[in-house]
Amino acid sequence: MASQLLRSGTSIGANTREAQRGVSTKDFKNKFGIALKEADETKYWLEILEATNREVPKEMMNKCEELIRILVAIIKNS
Repeated sequence: MASQLLRSGTSIGANTREAQRGVSTKDFKNKFGIALKEADETKYWLEILEATNREVPKEMMNKCEELIRILVAIIKNS
């Protein structure tokens, strides 16, 4: 689970960086869409860890949810 969490969590940043260098609005939105999916997957892994009685800092879950809201807003307003 830790490796899945690491992969999805770091993929968010990689995709947002790639989106900033997008060649079109469609490409920009697509990359941010992928980042959003990865953020949602990251939240999923955090929820799985909580469900298996692993301690997940509340701040980490809050930051993930905030990031999801930001990504949704970027996509909607692009």
